[in-house]
Amino acid sequence: MNVTPEKNEKLANMVFASIYPLYLNRLEKNGKTKEELNQVIEWFTGFDQKAIQTLIDQKVTFGTFFKKAKIHPNAHLIKGVVCGYRIEEIAEEFELYKQCRQMEKLIDELARGRKMEKILRVEKK
Repeated sequence: MNVTPEKNEKLANMVFASIYPLYLNRLEKNGKTKEELNQVIEWFTGFDQKAIQTLIDQKVTFGTFFKKAKIHPNAHLIKGVVCGYRIEEIAEEFELYKQCRQMEKLIDELARGRKMEKILRVEKK
């Protein structure tokens, strides 16, 4: 599937606080915790637990969320399909969409029981 400017804009305007509980609910159903979710988000964005809560309280959009984020240098190692999109094939002009799908891929891996050290990508030497 291809990302369109409309899809990118729609995602940019979604409120992070409205999606975060959905992430958490999915993980808790699979025996995972809020702390594990926040660990994955922190690795990917640089936001610690306090910063994540502040962004939720401020009801920031995904556009603002990812503008403020310091995306991990190993984020390019996140590959695969999520929501029908192959992450590595998302065009650079839709960087926000790509970052959102990368974060969702990490959350998906956590929900499926993948080990944290595998989820938090380390570059092979």
